[in-house]
Formats: sequence, structure tokens, C-alpha cells
Amino acid sequence: MFGISFSELLLVGLIALLVLGPERLPGAARTAGLWVGRLKRSLNSIKLEVEREIDADHIRRPPAAATPAPPLESSEPPKPPRAP
Repeated sequence: MFGISFSELLLVGLIALLVLGPERLPGAARTAGLWVGRLKRSLNSIKLEVEREIDADHIRRPPAAATPAPPLESSEPPKPPRAP
């Protein structure tokens, strides 16, 4: 996930148990889980909003292929119109 191995995760859990104690550790883990969930939802919301704006921008702006191309200039002089 973040490049954290199981042994590193276990070490962090053990230090948290020593610092917070067995009474406060479950509440702290629950609070941390809630904050992580809120952060994920917020980032997902921002991502979806940016994607919607990008799609809306493509809809508002006509594609480049739909605009007529300017005429190509040639090195030959223009031909006179034909007489009827």
C-alpha cells in the first residue's frame, strides 16, 4: 500500500499501545479510521469534480477537427475564372 511491511506496522501498533495504553488505544484507532475515511471521501469527491469539469470543458469547446482549416497557399499564381 504505502511501502509499509507487516513488521513495521506491528512496531507502530506496539508503540501506540505503549504510548496510549490499552484503554485509549481502541478509541484512538476508531478516530484515526474515521479521519482516514473522511480524507478518502474528500479526495474522491475532488477527483470526481475535476473529472466532471474536464468533461464539461470538452463539451463546451468544439473539437479542433470540426473547425474548417485555412486554405493552403500554393506557389502557383491563381487561375483566371473561365468565361461563359
